Amino acid sequence: MSNLVDFQIRALCRESGLVEPFLPEMINPASIDVTLGNKILSEGLICGPEELRTRWIEHNLEDDETYKLCPGQFILAHTKEFVRIPSSLEANFQLKSSRGREGLDHLLAGYIDPGFSGQITLELHNVNQRHSIHLTPGMRIGQLRFGKLEHCPLRSYAVTGRYMNDQGAVPSKG
Repeated sequence: MSNLVDFQIRALCRESGLVEPFLPEMINPASIDVTLGNKILSEGLICGPEELRTRWIEHNLEDDETYKLCPGQFILAHTKEFVRIPSSLEANFQLKSSRGREGLDHLLAGYIDPGFSGQITLELHNVNQRHSIHLTPGMRIGQLRFGKLEHCPLRSYAVTGRYMNDQGAVPSKG
């Protein structure tokens, strides 16, 4: 397996919609930056009367709104970009180092299978003990790295996946 570099990523974005919308200024030497989408799911009530229990509270932010991620808080968010991973590639989401230096953590679910299409759900956690992190739709949140496979799988994620063509932040489907 070999990793794609800037000119290869750029060509795939232009030719096959690898990442949409495609902005050339988001290309790095061996990755492409992605931005935070507008939908955030925060943990809801789990105690109390049955009729008040909810696992997730949905927040639909305007582009100029900010979500305050409190210390220790966990949320589901998503990339604004829609990705289409061909069967000949795999991808990995990695948090931007600037976000990590602010105390934001992505919880190790960054692998993207060959054949996946959709917005990428992000599992984000504020590891700060005393400081909130302000998240705004459109901010650079992470980057995608692509690896070229030696062979295409017999059954890609387009056939086997539960999260195919998802949009927005999507909770676990089991």
